[in-house]
Amino acid sequence: MSATIQAAGAVVWRSNKNKIEVAIIHRPKYDDWSFPKGKVEINESLIACAHREVLEETNIQTEFGAFLGDVEYLTQDGKKQVSFWAAKAITYKDFSPNSEVDELKWVEVKKVKELLTLETDKKILAQFIKLDFDTKPFILLRHAKAITRDEWQGDDDDRPLDALGQNQANRLLGIYQVYNLEQIHTSDAVRCYDTVNPMVKGLGIKLEVTGKLSESTYKKDKEKAFDYAKDLIKQDARILLCSHNPILPKMLNKLTKKSDVDADEGKLSPADGWVIHRSGKEVIQIDRIDAPTF
Repeated sequence: MSATIQAAGAVVWRSNKNKIEVAIIHRPKYDDWSFPKGKVEINESLIACAHREVLEETNIQTEFGAFLGDVEYLTQDGKKQVSFWAAKAITYKDFSPNSEVDELKWVEVKKVKELLTLETDKKILAQFIKLDFDTKPFILLRHAKAITRDEWQGDDDDRPLDALGQNQANRLLGIYQVYNLEQIHTSDAVRCYDTVNPMVKGLGIKLEVTGKLSESTYKKDKEKAFDYAKDLIKQDARILLCSHNPILPKMLNKLTKKSDVDADEGKLSPADGWVIHRSGKEVIQIDRIDAPTF
């Protein structure tokens, strides 16, 4: 049996004269109207694929929000699974037709369903409509894979990334740039700093480094990390925070305990993250982002 074809896309939206509009595209090859989407490239994450495909097919720069779900259907090449996200249009130029997409329409959200060809797209649209999609991300990222404690003779805060961790760190920009981040905060441990530094350089934003998010501080005073995160999440900003596994699961629970959204009960592997999507003070959804694959 052939492997399932992996693809990804987005429901791209904008607010126009107090109405929500969604971008749909016409594909001449299939003569259908659908959401922008496409196949995953080798070693590309699903969310990075969705972001790239939206830009390639629509020329729209987007800011990604919550995950909307997966759909499956059969194609001439076999079974395809497509993952979708909500994505806010932040800049867009005049659409230029190409071989894959010859027309783009902005349609009021209430009228989109009647124009969509695929039932699977209609399913994703229904999920989009019932979700509060205008959210800001607060991301909890575990540092990438580090040299083990047994291999390291120095201070634990100075323990560096290993070769895999360095590769993971270099791949994180492609994943987290989709959220249009405004701030990145990290523990002052070397393995955390080195995890986010390539991202910081790629995005061109200032890195905030603090000892309050480190494991060594957490062992002495568990509340410092939580208080730091609580102050950040109150801001109306798109923020990523990088810290350690003993801290992050408890932090997730503390930050979301008053919400109706269930927190992930698992732990983060190196370079995994949680995205807390919030609208004002309300937590809308928590998405898990897996580490880059190789």
